[in-house]
Amino acid sequence: MSYKNIGIKDVAVAAGVSVTTVSHVLNNVSYARISPETRDKVKEAAARLGYGPNRLAQALRTQHTGMLGLISEEIATTPHAGRIILGADEAARARGYNLMIINTSSAASPESREADVEALLERRVDGILYATMYHREVAVPANLARVPSVLVDAESLARDMTSVVPDEEGGARAAVQSLLDAGHTRIGFLNNTDDVPATRDRLRGFRETLSKAGLDGDAAPVEAELSEARGGYVAGRRMLQRPDRPTGLFCYNDRMAMGFYRAAAEIGLRIPEDLSVVGFDDQELIAANLYPGLSTVALPHYEMGAWATNNLIDAIEGKTDLALLSSHPTILDCPLVLRDSIAPPAA
Repeated sequence: MSYKNIGIKDVAVAAGVSVTTVSHVLNNVSYARISPETRDKVKEAAARLGYGPNRLAQALRTQHTGMLGLISEEIATTPHAGRIILGADEAARARGYNLMIINTSSAASPESREADVEALLERRVDGILYATMYHREVAVPANLARVPSVLVDAESLARDMTSVVPDEEGGARAAVQSLLDAGHTRIGFLNNTDDVPATRDRLRGFRETLSKAGLDGDAAPVEAELSEARGGYVAGRRMLQRPDRPTGLFCYNDRMAMGFYRAAAEIGLRIPEDLSVVGFDDQELIAANLYPGLSTVALPHYEMGAWATNNLIDAIEGKTDLALLSSHPTILDCPLVLRDSIAPPAA
């Protein structure tokens, strides 16, 4: 049996169209006026013949390699944030790009971060996504400016890069409103102690939503600890010992809510019969498996990864200017996920 390299001319002959038409279809040229039937015919012929675009030839012609870099600050080792990578990878594949990932530590030195960027640049990536495992402000490596780049779940301290982040304040508003809608008027908040955007924005959303409902948001009870299960337990014990103990509680994240469940159970309080609880993050391994299931606010990890990738590719292909998007972060909705931890207050 003899074999030969299949070229674009072979596909054109098999499909009964011009070489130009084949090129436009396989390169997804948006302005080409080609019917859906012709597009399907070209793709079928290319698949049947085993033809695929030659990446090396494309790179020489367009100076693009079809590779994107993703620097992950601990996302690859943080299950609940891993959907950032999934969203980025699926968006990249849908547009004919591949993703190269480097996992690093949030405590990495500036030199180490620059070395990670350099490693991607040496492999001639067309652009870089810089993603963090939680919404934070970062000092961006200087060499990131050498290619189109987008921050994911992060903001540049210098406010000079395109970024996409969750709507922390809007998510808090949705969480508190769910308790108000159930009839609660004594609502508390277990907050984080770290000085990060989520700590500040979720507190602001909590207070302003109560004030808008005619309650005293500034006087509403707030207890703060580290945003882990232990912190939720310790802060929850203090909250439950208050003479004005709330009937509804908003927790900074699902881990703190898990700790609060334990604190409430230890003094014989039932959720949601005696206390209603709502969390934040929608960490499925926690929220869906607590008993009762925890109502919470979902972080748009997948959506942030996809948004960042599509806008990065648009910039690479000359369809958008990232500088126009860098004046302020793009904010994506955090939807409320209702389960079984909210009920009307006990009479």
